[in-house]
Amino acid sequence: MSTYVVLLPGDENAWEAASAEERAAIFAKHDEFSRALAERGHQVTGGAELTHSRTTRKVARADDGAVVVTDGPYAETVEQLSGFYVVESDDLDDLVQVCAILAEPGSAAVEVRAAVDHDGDGEA
Repeated sequence: MSTYVVLLPGDENAWEAASAEERAAIFAKHDEFSRALAERGHQVTGGAELTHSRTTRKVARADDGAVVVTDGPYAETVEQLSGFYVVESDDLDDLVQVCAILAEPGSAAVEVRAAVDHDGDGEA
């Protein structure tokens, strides 16, 4: 079984401006996604909705070795990483098909990335 991270970009300002009904519709999509994953043999092992990027703290090192902390957001874009799922799966192609439930026309694409397996035993 392999571990994948499903990255969910989103327009944070649109989310903040969304009505209760619009938010409920989005949460319903995530419920549908979770049900489809379970029905098709994928297992969600983690994940979270992320706070607004304005709460980001970027940590870097200056050339002199000093730690530099900058308040966010890190990237100046409309869409930011808004959440993620960690999914165990034996079938990447099917996982990608299920992720299409969360892909909205006109929005950034959902990204599916494999976690690196440093142990070499098939588990990430």
